[in-house]
Amino acid sequence: MLLFISIIALLVIIVYLVLQYYPPLGAGQSREGRRQLSRSKQHDNKKFINAIPTNMETTFGEKLKLLLQFMKGNPHGRPPKPVAIEPLGEVYVGQEHQPKLTWFGHSAALLQLDGKTVLLDPMFGRAPSPFPMIGGKRFSDKLPFDIEQLPVIDAVLISHDHYDHLDYGSIVKLKDKVKQFFVPLGVAPHLVKWGVNPAKIEEHDWWEEFSFQGLQLACTPARHFSGRSLTDRDATLWCSWVIQGRNTKIFFSGDSGYGPHFKEIGKKYGPFDLTLMECGQYDERWAAIHMMPEETVQAHLDVKGKVMIPIHWGAFTLALHNWTDPVERALKAAKEQKAIIATPKIGETVFIQAAAYPSFEWWR
Repeated sequence: MLLFISIIALLVIIVYLVLQYYPPLGAGQSREGRRQLSRSKQHDNKKFINAIPTNMETTFGEKLKLLLQFMKGNPHGRPPKPVAIEPLGEVYVGQEHQPKLTWFGHSAALLQLDGKTVLLDPMFGRAPSPFPMIGGKRFSDKLPFDIEQLPVIDAVLISHDHYDHLDYGSIVKLKDKVKQFFVPLGVAPHLVKWGVNPAKIEEHDWWEEFSFQGLQLACTPARHFSGRSLTDRDATLWCSWVIQGRNTKIFFSGDSGYGPHFKEIGKKYGPFDLTLMECGQYDERWAAIHMMPEETVQAHLDVKGKVMIPIHWGAFTLALHNWTDPVERALKAAKEQKAIIATPKIGETVFIQAAAYPSFEWWR
């Protein structure tokens, strides 16, 4: 009995130390931080909430069934061989004033607009997990670049603090190349713990508008949730972003279930020359927080987008669908809705407002 109690006590101590000091888990909020966050209209004095009811609760039986399904896996959930990528080439660093974007798989993208370089949700790690050695690894053997190759980054925009969007290792490698980080409310402590200068971080609430070196930015709503450990569910806000240059406007959805906020964003800020819309890692059981591909296309139309690049797919398996289902279903829905979808390869640079966009079905 004494041995059993000692083992339990040791496990409790280990879990406590990991939660408190393991860097990838990020940082908790201070008492003063929690007090300031509670002033947000998106906060109910305990946690952040969505604008409309978003139920994510499941029964024990449903949880067990889901666990067994993930353990079994889907033989078509990953590509049969590593996904081919386009090396980030000179086309990106040339023609500085022509708006362009390079997608790196999942939700990471590099945008050049009016001579400014903006990095979106830079998850460049091996796996979206606090313990990368045991997480599901990336579909490609490597990235289209080495981080040392990237130009100086004027701004990094983060949509929320989940591991597949905010990666400890990536931030540590990038932090000295970045002039400014823009994040939703509550996310700054993670970055500060990882060595980012607090003066280089700005937190924003939904519908806040601001300027940055000639670009007009707005932090806009999403329908999702947040958290990196056992004790911080919804302790930080989640968001989408509007990025506007002199003649070009971009919408970045972050992660979101479908909802009326897309029409609200379209009414206030649309039309958009290009939208980056979440399309992947979905399931009917969690459709409230991750759109089905048909909803992705509708959301693109709701925000008044002209051309859409489906994101949140092509890099990791975080759901049970086939790995190509997101883009295949989105293309089918877009054809029915007469929407335009671009399908660049991972690492391929897309020129915004070009006469033609990439449409090759490279995943086949």
